[in-house]
Amino acid sequence: VWRMPLEASYFEGMKSDLADMKNTGPSFGGAITAALFLQKFVQKDVKWAHLDIAGPVWSDKAKSLHNGGGTGCMVRTLTEFVRR
Repeated sequence: VWRMPLEASYFEGMKSDLADMKNTGPSFGGAITAALFLQKFVQKDVKWAHLDIAGPVWSDKAKSLHNGGGTGCMVRTLTEFVRR
């Protein structure tokens, strides 16, 4: 687990002519722009985390720790983080 850099300049790509902001940014920095989007809805004194699990959440074939299908990605990491 590491502190994701919230590069404020990435928010420029989330500006919208039709809404307050878009929930997607340019092709780079997807995890960062997702976190920047969420940050807009969290009060400044609240601790929060963004777990970027969209990519590895599903596997079409078996791999070392699972049989394919839903991977449960980040479950072990989150469990260990909460335990500490």
